[in-house]
Amino acid sequence: MERILHSVTLDRDKCVGCTHCVKRCPTQAIRVRDGKAVITDARCIDCGECIRVCPHHAKKARHDTLAALENYRYTIALPAPALYGQFHNLDDIDVVLSGLIKLGFDQVFEVSRGAEIVSDATRKLMADGLLKKPVISSACPAVVRLIQIRFPDLCDHVLPMKAPMEVAAALARQRAMAQTGYAPDEIGIFFISPCPAKVTDVRFPIGDSHSHVNGVLSIADIYPKLVHEMNHLEEVEHLSNSGLIGTSWSFIGGEAAGLLNENHLAADGIQNVIRVLEELEDEKLADLDFIELSACAGGCVGGVFTAENGYVARARITRLRKYLPVSCNRAEDFGDLRALNWSQTLKENPALHLAGNISDAMRMMQQVDDVCAKLPQLDCGACGAPTCRALAEDIVRGFAKESDCFRLREGCNNDR
Repeated sequence: MERILHSVTLDRDKCVGCTHCVKRCPTQAIRVRDGKAVITDARCIDCGECIRVCPHHAKKARHDTLAALENYRYTIALPAPALYGQFHNLDDIDVVLSGLIKLGFDQVFEVSRGAEIVSDATRKLMADGLLKKPVISSACPAVVRLIQIRFPDLCDHVLPMKAPMEVAAALARQRAMAQTGYAPDEIGIFFISPCPAKVTDVRFPIGDSHSHVNGVLSIADIYPKLVHEMNHLEEVEHLSNSGLIGTSWSFIGGEAAGLLNENHLAADGIQNVIRVLEELEDEKLADLDFIELSACAGGCVGGVFTAENGYVARARITRLRKYLPVSCNRAEDFGDLRALNWSQTLKENPALHLAGNISDAMRMMQQVDDVCAKLPQLDCGACGAPTCRALAEDIVRGFAKESDCFRLREGCNNDR
């Protein structure tokens, strides 16, 4: 499988170099050079903010298509619980799951089942005092990558546990192998995702060397086909096996509520996430037990791969939950609880470092300060960088020049 650092891509033909994305990127991964946006691979966390704010639709994210199902003898759909909020007047999750079977999948395994297993395991670990508090959820890969890049001192607060998608995929493959006798590589598992961060998480996993998922489909991409199949169902199969706790992971606060612990905080939207992490880094939130963070406004229902307004989707799922049991899955369903943990320690991503060693970094930092002192401190973005300091860093790295700043350029012209 191709290893990629990010899934967000640029359509150069549509880009006009307007700098909307430059100003909103939380890791300063985007610059405008020669009239077009450029994404720095190592800095992109796939939060989708550039896709949301681009008025020209020049940003998009790669994902798999239904054609990828043909590469496997047996296929399994892993629907994110956010999928259930896309449909008007839905009162039975089994309608959606039966529609996925009609769409061409051999089996469906709900990610909400994995969510309930993770919730139960987290409750047990927190009760035993085995996690550093406040514990930061690891469910949103964009947030975890943000922490690795901008807040590395908080890495040991991140819950070192597989995401519900991975838990569901591992169980689904194991059971499919037992049922069919097929080899692991003959079984294709596809996550139906609300966001591009999961595309990267499959190809470049956090906390593990490989993913149990073979492909990621966009909710918006399969939505029209799925609606058609749902509208022409002759029979609705009983396929759902999850409850209120797992389904609630689709919107912000759902994961934290599933811990049955009121001493928590939940924040959504990348700018709000950054403010919470800054306060946590300043030790202002040390009295909390758990922090749930989502890069998307509203949680997963607000992802850029969704077909419906996130707030509408949340209201629909809230109504749908009243028909569900509290929970149907326990941590023990996964077997050995230690297998739920990451196999690798979360480490800092040095993408923002000026150099590979401290002496060179200190020297370059002084150069950045010197260059920055010449700049007007307007942070206007006209140079193609988000701030004057970011431009100064680009100049020191050799990616830009002082004349890129219109004020300095005007000064040079006046001197003549």
